[in-house]
Amino acid sequence: MYNDMVRMKESRASVYDCCIIELPRIENEKGNITPVHGGINLPFEVARVFYLYDIPGGESRGAHAHRECHQFLIAAGGSFEVVLDDGHTKRTVTLNRPYFGLHIPPGIWAAEQGFSSGAICLVLTSHVYDEADYIRSYEDFEQWVEIRKATDAENLRGGGNILIISVLLLGYREALRRCA
Repeated sequence: MYNDMVRMKESRASVYDCCIIELPRIENEKGNITPVHGGINLPFEVARVFYLYDIPGGESRGAHAHRECHQFLIAAGGSFEVVLDDGHTKRTVTLNRPYFGLHIPPGIWAAEQGFSSGAICLVLTSHVYDEADYIRSYEDFEQWVEIRKATDAENLRGGGNILIISVLLLGYREALRRCA
């Protein structure tokens, strides 16, 4: 557990932390249904739902990052691409099935593009709308990534935060034994 805490402290979101999740399908000759349960099918509880539609050909949407909010995108109709960027690596994911969704953790720049005619992008989020959570400028995002990297390195160098977390999770004696 302690090693996991150290890894969590060191890690920042990467484009490879963004994952496609297959949702349950209840198939029926009269039409299919896909239920989505926050905290069960998704790695977070759902606080907000919205959808994008009537997007003109050639337009893109998104092009922002979140500081704390998780997002889950589903192509409820049609298809589109999501360009993911963690400040170091870019990755493009295509969504085109209503029973697959893309989890985007905080700290990832995401832009939706290449919408097919009639496409619908359904978005489920972990937080209600808060403008302060958005990073809307790519330059600001790059600076934010660098600040987080420097802050993470400083916290690891000091080690005090890890010891405090370990004490809370493991108990004082066990944390000291593992640090020794």
